[in-house]
Amino acid sequence: MDELMRRRVYGADHDDPDPGPRPGHVYVELVGGPLDGLLLDVTGWSAERLAAGAALGTELGRFGAGGRAVYGPVTADPERWAWEADSP
Repeated sequence: MDELMRRRVYGADHDDPDPGPRPGHVYVELVGGPLDGLLLDVTGWSAERLAAGAALGTELGRFGAGGRAVYGPVTADPERWAWEADSP
């Protein structure tokens, strides 16, 4: 858990002095693709929403500014979401 607490959360400002996870929140780790290693706050997400994954805005993917990186749950490890594709 200590390793998780030192990680950066997707969407945190680069100059945020504490870009890590917050107590009482639920996170999944993003694996692969442009957001590899970041944590995504999924606090309060329904089971259906969690099963659907997410298209997350990023300038680091194939489509640059305005593009999205698509991540979905890893069946064998619900605490990790794997990169599936980049989209415009």
